[in-house]
Amino acid sequence: MKLFGPRYPEEIAKRIPPGQRLVKTWPVLHFGPIPDFDESTWSLEVNGLVDNPFTLTYLELKALGPADVQADMHCVTGWSTLDNTWTGVPFRVLAEKAGVQDDAKWVIAHCDYGYTSDLSLQAMMDDDVLVAWAHGGEPLTGEHGFPLRLVVPKRYAWKSAKWLRGLEFSANNKRGFWEVRGYHIHAEPWAEERYSYQEGPGAELEP
Repeated sequence: MKLFGPRYPEEIAKRIPPGQRLVKTWPVLHFGPIPDFDESTWSLEVNGLVDNPFTLTYLELKALGPADVQADMHCVTGWSTLDNTWTGVPFRVLAEKAGVQDDAKWVIAHCDYGYTSDLSLQAMMDDDVLVAWAHGGEPLTGEHGFPLRLVVPKRYAWKSAKWLRGLEFSANNKRGFWEVRGYHIHAEPWAEERYSYQEGPGAELEP
């Protein structure tokens, strides 16, 4: 039982990781201005250690879905929202289409403005990981990542990168925008993996 902070019914409290609080509105945090979207030129590129690299238009991507995932969301700044419904394409579908090679251990998400975020392939292969274009049955707004964002519910929300443009499979980790600025490469909320100083000596060797 938590001794301090808000008190929630037990069935809710057990879904809130340490150091988190529920919020009623979805805060907006991002790097850079909201990018313009031109469907005629937009694409998602999947490359790196794969047998079949490919590029998809927005319509081609959406034709691979849709799939819905209901999941909670936890931000490293301390807020959480529960029961979010996301719509998109499961990451597993893209990975299977690409034919991921055995040496691939990491996935680097590439976004507009050169923003990147790194995740282990093991984390990305969870059933609830999506590339999403809708939230709550409505298209994403620009401030929340339209036209496409990554959704990785079991990691702090900065790993769910907005304005996604590419997925690179790599044998070695490449720290992303926030990771080179002192944030944890694994970012597991229940372990409170917020900052890089918490990482063990073999963190980048872990799957």
